[in-house]
Amino acid sequence: MLKARLGRTGLTVNKDGFGVLPLQRTAKNDAVRILRKALDGGINFFDSARAYSDSEEKIGAAFEKRRGEFVLATKTKAGTADGFYKDLETSLAFLKTDYIDIYQFHNPSVLPRPGDGSGCYEAMLKARDQGKIRFIGVTNHRLSVAKEAVESGLYDTLQFPFNYLSAKEEEDLAGLAAEHNMGFIAMKGLSGGLITDIAAARAYLAAWPFAVPIWGIQRENELEELLRVMEEPALLSEEQKRRIESDRAELRGGFCRACGYCMPCPVGIEINTCARMSLLLRRMPPAPFLGEKWQKEMAKIDGCLHCLRCAARCPYGLDTPSLLEKNYQDYKKMLSI
Repeated sequence: MLKARLGRTGLTVNKDGFGVLPLQRTAKNDAVRILRKALDGGINFFDSARAYSDSEEKIGAAFEKRRGEFVLATKTKAGTADGFYKDLETSLAFLKTDYIDIYQFHNPSVLPRPGDGSGCYEAMLKARDQGKIRFIGVTNHRLSVAKEAVESGLYDTLQFPFNYLSAKEEEDLAGLAAEHNMGFIAMKGLSGGLITDIAAARAYLAAWPFAVPIWGIQRENELEELLRVMEEPALLSEEQKRRIESDRAELRGGFCRACGYCMPCPVGIEINTCARMSLLLRRMPPAPFLGEKWQKEMAKIDGCLHCLRCAARCPYGLDTPSLLEKNYQDYKKMLSI
């Protein structure tokens, strides 16, 4: 199994982490079984967040007596010191542990710094001094904030979307993190489901020896597929190289990454699915998306207020209302076929 060191933390982990976000949609007993199977299968890095509903609670239920066997990361969205301490204590209780290896600020629009008036970074330092956290991390979807975090020297790890669809600027960011001996955690390894070949995605990331991908897993069969490819050489076949080039030609550029930071929508549009429906229909079995449920969801686009809140929140600068309308027109054409 491939290993990687998370920069100056010195933490060496299996180069296939477990992103726990999807497990909030899984029944608790099933989630506990999946988590334990992952640890038994060699995965020893788990990433969660206070914002992921009951995901931390499921980790605590699975691993209460096995804390020394894995590296644990979680996150806070708090914008004040009081909120920070509340989140930290809640996470520790749900995770059933007295320390968190990597505690991360969760996608802040402005990078927390000492003396910025929020008290959040100072709270992070205090928590580290108390032994409640070991290392300070940050996650982001904004290239400018992520680059600032790397260059600031204030953070031990950066978590950022990274896969074979990443642009040169994002590849340069990953290289910059390595130059600064900063742990680089690669989220969105499958680009929110648009990349369908996990072996190809994994082999691409294997070429970045300092990057540690976290794979979002919801179902046991998804874990089993990951465990299977973990046993295979992480080398790109000629067929996979051709697929990557084809995917890049189709997907690089202005497509929705499904991060969800544009929501909630005032009229209830599920933007992070509806704004990429055309791609989902082409790249996945279309039948589930053409049923009554998604017909109703897509029809909500007719009620778009064009308030532009979603566009203002998009970390990728997408014209979300136009993207929704384009996908809706494509969807109606597909229904008429």
